[in-house]
Amino acid sequence: MISDATTLHGLVDKWLGPTEATPARVVRLSRKGANLTRCVCVEVRRPSGLLSVLFFRHRDGSWCVFPPAQNRPSMSVGRFAA
Repeated sequence: MISDATTLHGLVDKWLGPTEATPARVVRLSRKGANLTRCVCVEVRRPSGLLSVLFFRHRDGSWCVFPPAQNRPSMSVGRFAA
């Protein structure tokens, strides 16, 4: 089960702290790369200016402010050992 701390709504509340007076808006949705990594840009207007944060969806269904690690080719001798 995904905790509220890793849902998109939970992270928007944590990082942007939207209120009724300053609501958060989703301004961009995208899917990129071979594995179609999902990315959402959310912004909120502050007295100091516009604050935007990118959120990335990970394989386990959680959302984070950093992109998921890419699968890279690797070598191993473990499966060849007898």
